[in-house]
Amino acid sequence: MPYDFDPVIDRRGTESNKWHKFPPDVLPLWVADMDFPSPEPVIRALRERVEHGIFGYGVEQPEFHEVMCDRLLKRYGWKVGPEALVLMSGVIAGFNVAARAFANPGDGVLMQLPVYPPILRMPDNVGMSRDGAGLTRGPDGRYTIDFDAFERAVTPRTRMFLLCNPHNPVGRVFTREELTQLADISLRRGLIICADEIHGDLTYTGHQHVPIASLDPEIEARTITLMAPSKTYNLAGLRCSLAVIPNQALREKFVASRLDLVQTPNILGYTAMLAAYRDGQPWLDELLRYLENNRDFLVNYVRANFPGIEVGVPEGTYLAWLDCRQARIPNNDPFTFFLETGRVAFNDGATFGRGGQGFVRLNFGCPRRLLVQGLERIGRALGRLTRGAP
Repeated sequence: MPYDFDPVIDRRGTESNKWHKFPPDVLPLWVADMDFPSPEPVIRALRERVEHGIFGYGVEQPEFHEVMCDRLLKRYGWKVGPEALVLMSGVIAGFNVAARAFANPGDGVLMQLPVYPPILRMPDNVGMSRDGAGLTRGPDGRYTIDFDAFERAVTPRTRMFLLCNPHNPVGRVFTREELTQLADISLRRGLIICADEIHGDLTYTGHQHVPIASLDPEIEARTITLMAPSKTYNLAGLRCSLAVIPNQALREKFVASRLDLVQTPNILGYTAMLAAYRDGQPWLDELLRYLENNRDFLVNYVRANFPGIEVGVPEGTYLAWLDCRQARIPNNDPFTFFLETGRVAFNDGATFGRGGQGFVRLNFGCPRRLLVQGLERIGRALGRLTRGAP
């Protein structure tokens, strides 16, 4: 069936964090939560499960493992057994469990900055140190990896590399060659790799997501891969995800570390996840076309109309990383400026760690009409700044 992503659906009054965090006159283009209904097969599966009327404890069925293993093989050429899949309630919980399982307080975790705030916070949660390797921003807004700097960031105490790919917030989809170099350094330095690949299904023309664990059996044996349908199919509120851990020893240690702390998905989350991965591909194909058009419109609009703001072309995710440092915004704080002057909400780049000050993250996973409104509000705010209006 054809899908229409243009209608604007009123989400106020639906307990939506995205639409309730800010006052009603603020347009929210911040948290990674799309303003589109989930795929019809997911809604149908949930409706059927709700109509059953009993919501007792759930149990995993072989069908999900079969669907997911087949998906990994067909999409990535990555063959894993059903026993490798560990169902979880969220990717954030997954990398926090991995840290508890494979490191001790005082050990270090390596990450590429700037990065998703929960990744940035994770070391504090478990008493680890943060070993940051900065990504390099080019003149076109595209980020690359300085591999020498990456290896220099590894210290004698570093135990884990927490990879974010596709990268949030800079939108890179790392190539096979880049991932191979990252993995080689990690293995040579004795690191466990924990890969947050939650945006792996959201890549654009010319870019292919490669799970780092799929590169080589030796890399696979040292890697915990975290995936979820939450961003792809807009299911974040249902709290469903999975870890792929083919190495039995790693898997057993991971599972033991989450005991009585991090549960499997609830029965509705499980229902939605199965339906999404089994039946959601036609919807996803159309979504990606819509998002890619939104991305291109956004990049062209910013470059044509906002001379003080620079943006790279996202290769994946539905998040754009806007460099506002040359826009002469007061206090180099575009988040507050656009919120107060433009009445549009983004994510504050400063919360993404080193390299984020002066940036905002914009979510273009919305109907085009909302994206246009957001850009027009940016333009009006910048116009007031130029005119010196209060």
